[in-house]
Amino acid sequence: MTDQTPLSREDLAQLSYDEALAVGRRLNEGIRIGKPGPSSAWPFAHKAFDVLRVKISVTCTGADHVAPGAAILVANHQSTWDPVVTVMATGWRVTAFTKAEWYDGPAARFFSLLGQIPIRRGDDAETDWALDMARRALAAGVKVGIYPEGTRGPDSDTLYRLHQRVLVPLLRDNPDVPVHTVAARFSQPGRRTVARIVVSPRLDIDARTMSDDELTTTARDSLVAGGGLRYVDDYAFRVKRARAAEGRADKA
Repeated sequence: MTDQTPLSREDLAQLSYDEALAVGRRLNEGIRIGKPGPSSAWPFAHKAFDVLRVKISVTCTGADHVAPGAAILVANHQSTWDPVVTVMATGWRVTAFTKAEWYDGPAARFFSLLGQIPIRRGDDAETDWALDMARRALAAGVKVGIYPEGTRGPDSDTLYRLHQRVLVPLLRDNPDVPVHTVAARFSQPGRRTVARIVVSPRLDIDARTMSDDELTTTARDSLVAGGGLRYVDDYAFRVKRARAAEGRADKA
């Protein structure tokens, strides 16, 4: 494919998996993308996750709410360990939306092997491609994870406003796929990090008829209830930026 014109999700849907993957590698030139959905590295990943139990203690309730096969998992974002502890606790195969910036660091190989979906803020073509990859993963029976806070929140007991830009299209593109929330809380009472995860029953939503705000609010309320979180109606990145500015002012 030599045409550099961005493709819509409708156009992408007409491509084979390999053709769509090639589009993603062109859009993400310079980073190594694996195979979202059909990655063959999962058996090895599970062994690696078992080793991590030396550092992380994980408890999970509600995993039995989730049926085998495809599901959309809407989660809060408190730690870089978020996607890892979910897989450790459940054994599920999860392909998650992952900030493209993570592919520039030491964890790049990990994200590539597990077939995570890179996504870059503000890039419409890459967002359309990422949503197409998510659709393909779900069609293959893989669970897809999304962290709509967009960045890790600065407080362990708080959920910040959810971005709709990817969450809502993901739900609308896959209206028959079960949706669950995964609320995680982290603490470190001793040398090991303790992660507590609560998985919700299937959310009572209809992506064909509900408004964007109704879809988002349903997911938000489920996360707040499941994680025992307080809610702040502002984006996490804004709160972090404001606190950083206050810190600089205090030092000055």
